[in-house]
Amino acid sequence: MLDSKRAASSSDRAAGKNPVSAFIASALRTLEAEREGIAALATAMSGTLGDCFIAAVEKIRSARGRVIVSGMGKSGHIARKVAATLASTGSPAFFVHAADASHGDLGMITSDDVMLVLSWSGETEELKDLIAYSRRFRIALIAVTVNAESTLGKAADVVLALPSAREACPHNLAPTTSSLMQLALGDALAIALLESRGFTAVDFGVFHPRGKLGAALKFVRDIMHADAAVPLIRRGALMSEAIVEMTAKGFGCVAVVDAAGQLAGIITDGDLRRHMGPDLLQSSVEAVMTASPVIVRPDQLAGEALQLLNSLKKQALIVVEADKPIGIVNFHDLLRAGVA
Repeated sequence: MLDSKRAASSSDRAAGKNPVSAFIASALRTLEAEREGIAALATAMSGTLGDCFIAAVEKIRSARGRVIVSGMGKSGHIARKVAATLASTGSPAFFVHAADASHGDLGMITSDDVMLVLSWSGETEELKDLIAYSRRFRIALIAVTVNAESTLGKAADVVLALPSAREACPHNLAPTTSSLMQLALGDALAIALLESRGFTAVDFGVFHPRGKLGAALKFVRDIMHADAAVPLIRRGALMSEAIVEMTAKGFGCVAVVDAAGQLAGIITDGDLRRHMGPDLLQSSVEAVMTASPVIVRPDQLAGEALQLLNSLKKQALIVVEADKPIGIVNFHDLLRAGVA
């Protein structure tokens, strides 16, 4: 077998064929087939599928329990991912393997739950016990299938009928386009539920404490330098004093405060360069400072602070609470925290 493949490869080269371009052509055909599947799904959502989608969202929202997601084969792999997405976006969910359900895992499912079952054909043998259990104990059942008249479709309370689509596989056999359509519909459900519940980035951070995503969801207060580390100078002071404070604290800036300790402005390295001259050291800080500087709050996400620094092309931001500077955060802090 291997020798025949090598012989074919040699003949392709002899005929002037480029196997790499053939691979790219294959990839493009796959992507085009899957794009057509997603386009068909979007069109269906604007039609009859949309009403059923609304019913599914409302049924999940009204459930007192969790979303039990199940499927077999490739649909099972997609179901596992859909369950994870739902759980991480504010809709408690977990995956139950359809085959294991018949061997005791049905005990994981309660009458307060809602079942979301994925099967392209709707006739998967291993799903029959799950379907029967849902009907026996009046557990809400949402079906995701291409065949609304299938065993699964007829038993379900809500049928999310996917439009028929050709698989990217040249034999129209391997689940490819169909799997992507199931995944996209699962994502659409999760996001619709997230938005309807007002699930925020802060809520998201509770479920994602680790990794780069978790770092971006930290608060500025968790990263900032505070207390004596904050470079401060009073209004009326001379620039000679301000430069000493900037140098001592090492952030390349100094916050200017009034008699009440409220932020009046900021002096940065850029301000020094713009006002460089023989009288700079004897100038007042008011003559050099930038009034109304861009600031961050301690309760803002670290990811927001990074976005501000990038958009403004700055190295540091003063952290302000009740109009008073209480901290400073710079780009290197965000790097160390894993945000950038």
